[in-house]
Amino acid sequence: MDEILQQALLYDFYGELLNDHQKEIYEQFILEDLSLSESAEAEGISRQGVHDLVKRCQKALEGYEARLHLVRRFLSIKEKVREMETLLDTAELTKENQGELRRQFRELSDSILEVL
Repeated sequence: MDEILQQALLYDFYGELLNDHQKEIYEQFILEDLSLSESAEAEGISRQGVHDLVKRCQKALEGYEARLHLVRRFLSIKEKVREMETLLDTAELTKENQGELRRQFRELSDSILEVL
């Protein structure tokens, strides 16, 4: 997965666990795509200070994911829903294949519930 997308997802799920200062700097660098220098100037701290803070935030967010797996679960559910949509889009519903489609949907929905 793209590094920026990964960081954005981690922030979406765990960002509220950061303090306000951390959130501000992290949002500027990752979500608003400001440079380290631009963030440093806006916050009145050094470029190195911004760099260190961003790295600490990334490590903290990755640690939360390692323990809680919310992003992994979200992506798994998203993939299974896509499979269901594809099944619906490509299937011709006939009396003969109704049972098979129901079985496939139950299998996918059961796997979603397992993830939850």
